[in-house]
Amino acid sequence: MLLAFLLTLLAGGATSIGAAIAVLGPGTGPRFLAGGLGLSAGVMLYVSFVELLPEGAAMLSGGETTPHGTAIAVGCFFLGIAVIMLLDRLVPDAVSPHEFSGRIDGAHDARDAEERAADTALRARLLRTGTVTAIALALHNVPEGFATFVAALQSPEIAIPVVAAIALHNIPEGLAVAVPVRRATGSRKTAFWLATMTGLAEPVGAVVGFALLAPLLSGAAMGGVLAAVAGVMVFVSLDELLPAAEETGEHHAAIYSLVAGMALMAATLLVL
Repeated sequence: MLLAFLLTLLAGGATSIGAAIAVLGPGTGPRFLAGGLGLSAGVMLYVSFVELLPEGAAMLSGGETTPHGTAIAVGCFFLGIAVIMLLDRLVPDAVSPHEFSGRIDGAHDARDAEERAADTALRARLLRTGTVTAIALALHNVPEGFATFVAALQSPEIAIPVVAAIALHNIPEGLAVAVPVRRATGSRKTAFWLATMTGLAEPVGAVVGFALLAPLLSGAAMGGVLAAVAGVMVFVSLDELLPAAEETGEHHAAIYSLVAGMALMAATLLVL
């Protein structure tokens, strides 16, 4: 059991690699920001439509996908979107903007009031984006960690390639959280630790799932959760990540990175 937990911790801990790339690189530049946000959107869109939604439909169908199970999965998908849309409407656009009014790249003092106001609004939006992304990815990582843990308990030989693949696709997930949070707060430490916490949802999910929720996190219930999480991640990508990437003015960097994120996730899922 200890080995299974350590393997799950290793897979979740790979999120810190993506977070480190975000905080050690030139993370406040517009091209880097656009690339990081686009990459994150590509990862989340691809995994939602290609992995989570089909897997949810299969679970809701009891094995081989059926029209009935697919219909329920689609309903859960849009339910997830509806929930995150409601939460999005309840959160004010300006989230304590005075907290994010520090200097970035030493340029704050040279800008006029309108530019400073626009930057403050962007910081607030990016902080909300990073936080919502962290929550969505943490929810996604809980069942992922439980699955990794169970596989490791059954056969460590089977679990090792699974852990490797999950660790690979956790790296861009770390970027997905750390890039907007670093840009919003100007704090490398905050960005790194918030992203790391999303990865640690995997070993937490393993322990909690094994101890308490094993009967619930299986079959139809798990399928509905996966489909709903797919909806949340798609909404976050389209409503937050891509618009924020476009606002940097680096359109091509955003789109090329989105395609790269999809390709990266496709490669890791093929290995998985």
